[in-house]
Amino acid sequence: MSTIEKKLLETRSNMQALQTAKPAVIKAVLKDIADALVAQSGKILTANRKDLAKMNPQNSLYDRLLLNEARLSGIAGSIQKVIRLKDPTNQTLTQRQLENGLQLKKITTPLGVVAAIFESRPNVVADIATLCLKSRNACVLKGSKDAAHTNKAIVNIIHQSLEKNGLPKSLVYLLPPERSVVDILFQATRTIDVIIPRGSNGLIEYVRSHSRVPVIETGAGVCHVYIHKDADIQMGIDIAVNAKTQRPSVCNAMDTLLVDEAIAKKFLTSLRQPFEEKQVVMHGDTKSMALLKEYPLIKKANADTYATEFLSLACAVKVVKNIEEALVHIEKYGTRHSEAIVTRNKKAAEKFLNTVDAAAVYHNASTRFTDGEEFGLGAEVGISTQKLHARGPFALEKLVTEKWMLRGSGQIR
Repeated sequence: MSTIEKKLLETRSNMQALQTAKPAVIKAVLKDIADALVAQSGKILTANRKDLAKMNPQNSLYDRLLLNEARLSGIAGSIQKVIRLKDPTNQTLTQRQLENGLQLKKITTPLGVVAAIFESRPNVVADIATLCLKSRNACVLKGSKDAAHTNKAIVNIIHQSLEKNGLPKSLVYLLPPERSVVDILFQATRTIDVIIPRGSNGLIEYVRSHSRVPVIETGAGVCHVYIHKDADIQMGIDIAVNAKTQRPSVCNAMDTLLVDEAIAKKFLTSLRQPFEEKQVVMHGDTKSMALLKEYPLIKKANADTYATEFLSLACAVKVVKNIEEALVHIEKYGTRHSEAIVTRNKKAAEKFLNTVDAAAVYHNASTRFTDGEEFGLGAEVGISTQKLHARGPFALEKLVTEKWMLRGSGQIR
């Protein structure tokens, strides 16, 4: 048995200590983590600078890796919100007596040991660990080499908080950053209950293809904002600018802007200045290229453009005939993540909301709201784009499964 296999077994063996811990103990652990992230921010930021020094600032992952005082404060604030949420375990879902007298009850119970694989986002360490601890799940974390120093610094804080409150630090196990260790994880069917990949489409595909452990996907986002012919132009401008530029390196940022041809000239002309101020590169189809020929950052879209998750200040642009063409485009290129329509036409809005197959659909709002914290869930493991177990912001309420409990008085069948 390898060292990693022994560590995984230790994590599983200690799981019961968490599942039987008093609520006050779990609350104290989470509070100590939140407080320490702020109090020990100097150590974390020093570690983060070591990781940043190894990455090109032009890399789209750089912003995801970057931590500062404000972001650490935000992570700590998210943990405080998680603390206030209801424990999702041991909730009664069904309760009745069968004809033979058996007392039947179905309750929520922790998943067990949750493994997460992610790229370049050290905030994920705190988010997933605290959500798992709150839902009484042990967790195994596999980050990338890009964030190795930062991840370790945050996990050290989590370990301190666990031990301070009498719980084993092995309840949160950070795997070595080397990629080779994931092969052990993929075969750990006796010690790991579920694996959750969070990152690029390539990472997700790799985990799905190789893991023998059940996988819950958190999908990449190719997100659309569709400007319908009956849109309020200024509202459309504000939403498109926010969806693309507020934080371009995240999965719920806009990747493709679709505009009805009836208002394309007016809308794209109005969009030029705010997009140019933000230095947004637009990859356009023939019609939008003609309307944006004076735009200095316009490029011709190619066969792969509309399937691209840019994660940067770039997006695709396409002029469509009507809502039907927009829906066909989204069905073909979307990743079932977040899609938005801007319109004053309620009938068109309802058609879009009810037709588009995505985890989150919006009417007159930015796709940037697809986020566990924004949805009032405290934090998230990721955004799930699949349809089994969890969809959309995958948070505390979905880190449980079900258990049937039956109490009898000697019944036999």
